[in-house]
Amino acid sequence: MIRGVCATVAVAVAVLTGCSTPTPIGDTSPGDPLSRTYAEGKRPAVPDLAGTSLEGKTVRLSDYRGKVVVLNAWASWCPPCRVESPQLKDLQEKWGARGVQVLGLNNDGSRTDGLAFQRQHALGYPSLHDPSGKQLLRLPHGLVNTRALPFTIVVDPTGKAAATRMGQVTEAELTKLVRPLL
Repeated sequence: MIRGVCATVAVAVAVLTGCSTPTPIGDTSPGDPLSRTYAEGKRPAVPDLAGTSLEGKTVRLSDYRGKVVVLNAWASWCPPCRVESPQLKDLQEKWGARGVQVLGLNNDGSRTDGLAFQRQHALGYPSLHDPSGKQLLRLPHGLVNTRALPFTIVVDPTGKAAATRMGQVTEAELTKLVRPLL
C-alpha cells in the first residue's frame, strides 16, 4: 500500500515538474520575466522553420542565415499584435539594409485574414503562414510560450536564439537586442 502511494506521488511530481517552463540555459536577463537574452555559446538553436508565406511564396528561416532575424509570431485577431506591427515595420525599414530581417509567423486559420492584416498595416516583410501551429511546435521547449501571442525571437546570424520576448514588443526594445548582433 505504501509503495503504491509513494509511486503515485513520484509520478505526480514528475508530471508536474515536466509541465512547468524550464529555466532557459544561459539566460542573462535581469529581472524581466517576459524577456530573455542568451549569452553567446549558450544560445539554443532555432529550427529551420519553413513553409509558404501569406503571398504563397516559399519561405525558410535559413534563407536569412547571416542576418539577424526578428521572428515575430502574430495573428490578425490579436490586439497586441495590431499595436506592435508598426514597430516591426519601422524596424525592418530602418535596419534592413544593415542586416536585420523581420520574419512573421502568422497563426491565422485563414490565409485571407492574415494577408488582409499584412496589407492593411503595409508590412514590408514576409510572414510564414502556420495556421495549425506546426512550426511553433518545432521550437525548443521552454524557449517561448507558443500558446500566447504575440512573441518574438531574435535569431543571431548563425541561427541561434539570442533573445526572446513574450507579449507586445517595441522598436526601441528590439533595437537594443539587434544592435549588438550586427
